[in-house]
Amino acid sequence: MSEAKTPTRTPGTDGPLTGVRVVELAGIGPGPFAAMLLADLGADVVRVDRPGGPGLGIDPAHDVTNRNKRSVVVDLKAPDGPARVLGLAARADVLIEGYRPGVAERLGVGPGDCHARNPRLVYGRMTGWGQDGPLAQRAGHDIGYIALTGALGMIGAPDEPPAVPANLLGDYAGGSLYLVVGILAALHHARESGTGQVVDAAIVDGTAHLSAMIHGMLSAGGWQDRRGANLLDGGCPFYGTYETADGRYMAVGALEPQFYAEFMRLLGIPEPAPARDDMSRWPELRAAVAARFKSRTRDEWTAVFADSDACTAPVLTLREAPHHPHLAARSTFTDHDGITQPAPAPRFSATPTAVRTGPARPGADTEAVVRDWGLAPGWAPASLPNPAVHNPQ
Repeated sequence: MSEAKTPTRTPGTDGPLTGVRVVELAGIGPGPFAAMLLADLGADVVRVDRPGGPGLGIDPAHDVTNRNKRSVVVDLKAPDGPARVLGLAARADVLIEGYRPGVAERLGVGPGDCHARNPRLVYGRMTGWGQDGPLAQRAGHDIGYIALTGALGMIGAPDEPPAVPANLLGDYAGGSLYLVVGILAALHHARESGTGQVVDAAIVDGTAHLSAMIHGMLSAGGWQDRRGANLLDGGCPFYGTYETADGRYMAVGALEPQFYAEFMRLLGIPEPAPARDDMSRWPELRAAVAARFKSRTRDEWTAVFADSDACTAPVLTLREAPHHPHLAARSTFTDHDGITQPAPAPRFSATPTAVRTGPARPGADTEAVVRDWGLAPGWAPASLPNPAVHNPQ
């Protein structure tokens, strides 16, 4: 810990990161999601919002990525803005920013400025291209990052354009999760050594890292460098999705022989069927499987494969998923303030997590943060923004 703190929660009741203080400089996409994950795990995350509201214009009351956080508003371009952020950094364990390289330095809140105030600080930097390299100063979004790493080119049918996996693969898997892993590792190092450091989390790096197994298979000759021709990319007829009679879909992952045998038995394709290991007959096998799935509705097939090891499941929509019996039994989704949302993950036996508060409203927690973080009374501006006002840019 960087300074003596006054706990605002009972240790061990809000997750394993209870007592860790995090400053999040407001941004969009992977930075807020990473900060939400730390907040879900119990960290006291203070989001530094900018005047004027969020950049994408979403109503703050529905921005689930800001749950379990608190918010203050600071204008970093105002004369006292950088000093106010540095005051928070001096009392924090972690700071997260998602600006283009060099912006935080120009604003006076870069790693050098922060470490001068708090040498133990873990300074997390979230970008798409990274802090250096030819594209470091260029704008970008998830789809471009995963395109350059080869990940996007693996997804979709061979005779169609690559399928876009929302922004889950780049922003969140290759970005947010790698930033959090880096922060936790650096936090451990800071506690052991007393020295903080900068974590450079680039989405291109994380997304490339996710493809490690595929690159190994490519090197070994077990993966073709094209879409829809491999075991795990939809090329295999017993690992993919199929349309049902009602225009919905079933997902099949019957890779192992024993699961494949169960799948074929329940699907109703009698022997002799095209050999599963004869890739030359995969189109014939795919056509047979597709014809069977088209003979019944998704829910009818769901009932057929229930309580089996056929590794076959219905493809649910976002609104359907929370009501699936397994997910409902595990409380994988939760409702808070009328918003259905994924519950915190993973789960801990000794320090359980929870959705403690809804999305932080910009500026709503300034007075509490000043008190709990031991900031000088003059830290807060004379007039605080009205958190009930939604004023998107």
